[in-house]
Amino acid sequence: MSANSSTHAVDVPRGYRVGVWEVRESIASGGFGSVYAARRAEPAEGMPAEVALKFLPTGTQTPRQLHHLRELAQRETELLRRLQRPRLIRMHEALTVDDPARPGLDGATVLVLERAEGSLDQLLDQLSGVRRRGRGGTPADHAVAVPGGPSLVAQICEGVAHLHHAGWVHGDLKPANVLLMADGSVRLADFNLAAELDGTHAYSPAFTTSDYTPPELLWAEVGDRGHQTRPTADIWAFGIIAHLVLTGSLPFPGTNPTARREAVQRYAKGRDELRLSPELPDAWRQIVTDCLAPTHTDRAPHSAQALLRRVEAAAGAARSPRLPRLKPRRGPHPAVLISLAAVAALSLAAAGLLALREPAPQGYARCDQGDVCFFTKPDGQGEMCAWYEYDDDWIGGIITCDWARTTGPRSAFNNGYTGDPHDDVQLFREANRKEPFGCIQELQKVNFPDRGGLQIRSHEWVSSC
Repeated sequence: MSANSSTHAVDVPRGYRVGVWEVRESIASGGFGSVYAARRAEPAEGMPAEVALKFLPTGTQTPRQLHHLRELAQRETELLRRLQRPRLIRMHEALTVDDPARPGLDGATVLVLERAEGSLDQLLDQLSGVRRRGRGGTPADHAVAVPGGPSLVAQICEGVAHLHHAGWVHGDLKPANVLLMADGSVRLADFNLAAELDGTHAYSPAFTTSDYTPPELLWAEVGDRGHQTRPTADIWAFGIIAHLVLTGSLPFPGTNPTARREAVQRYAKGRDELRLSPELPDAWRQIVTDCLAPTHTDRAPHSAQALLRRVEAAAGAARSPRLPRLKPRRGPHPAVLISLAAVAALSLAAAGLLALREPAPQGYARCDQGDVCFFTKPDGQGEMCAWYEYDDDWIGGIITCDWARTTGPRSAFNNGYTGDPHDDVQLFREANRKEPFGCIQELQKVNFPDRGGLQIRSHEWVSSC
């Protein structure tokens, strides 16, 4: 895909400079922005060598279009500034283009993001061996479940839990917005339709993808503030994605989005039953059924935090590293992602497009960046429990640690983000952060003495020990 193609929401020529970044190849383009690979053209402390630049247009539009585009840019920028979590794509900085000589670029907001290997959407394309028809669709033929799918689904659920716990709704959760990183881990991305909860509701523009939109929003009226949405909209989308990843097919029949919307409508009105694929593993059937409850009220008891515990149990491990990822980039332009057109022309067997991760990391290396992790044995050995947030009760909070009921931790690793305002971890003997025990500094690894079973029941991220 050419960087000068008219199909781009924002056309950016190769070699264009924005801040310290030099634009390279196009990665993707949608209705509200274009993403390009970029490399650092000059030294910049703390910045990686390669990033993705997301250009959000804010100029050369009608006043009404300009208002909407500015709102979308502000939504995504605000969320990424305020939330830095290990399952959300990281934003390094936000820039504004000042180039009156290029009206199509002048005034554009540029988000400097972590570089991903590709998206779940691309991975599904590779597995199907054919190009899907239309944006946000599903493999038309040769449906194949994603290898390592349970682990991938667990990380997607974790990302949704990150958002909801912070009071945000994604609003456009779909495979194209689930990114696979170089190490095989998952990040949620594309937050220009995300909305912060105002009480029990949030308001977002009505631009969602129909295959991942719950029944109550498919035909909902749009008010002055946009769609009135709730976290259960993301729960529905998560259920669709889980079914797609685990079976290779969408749960509602139809050869095109219109037919599938009609199937959803019949189901929501009680005229059809939910018929999940026989390929869906039994451990996941009730989870997906709960996510696809036909009304908001029926879905409401199944919060992302509650689902996360069930999903991790169904996946067999909280942080299984055996995730599929796109094969490392090769060729004359190593920064170029495999194009969808090229993928469509090749079969999975002939192209060898899918690679599994290396053997599972051991010891402290199992602890994801951004987490604080506790282990049942010294030096990061034994069973592990990990948290990305504080937790008021290890055995009854956001993420449970089952072994903590009977076994005290013998070691810990604070692998929190460097530079986060709250990067140290205060420990407590009792639930609800009572009876302070000690503190673990950023990036510190510690062995606890064997005192006949040390009990830790809650913890909190703090600015300093």
